[in-house]
Amino acid sequence: MLRRHWKLIGLAGVAGVAATGVVVARKRRDQVEYDPDELRDRLHDRLGDVKPAAGSNGAHAENATPAG
Repeated sequence: MLRRHWKLIGLAGVAGVAATGVVVARKRRDQVEYDPDELRDRLHDRLGDVKPAAGSNGAHAENATPAG
């Protein structure tokens, strides 16, 4: 009887791993591959759409003066 419980737990674990693999594979197929220049342009467009956070001076890390 105890063996049967362990067998069911093992089968449930195998089924869970298989289901996770299916989900990951589907998400991977849905992703679109962009060339580096197109990806960079898209990210810059998204950055331009974001409003600065309250209390922020709007400076980006590349424009900030290092402390010290």
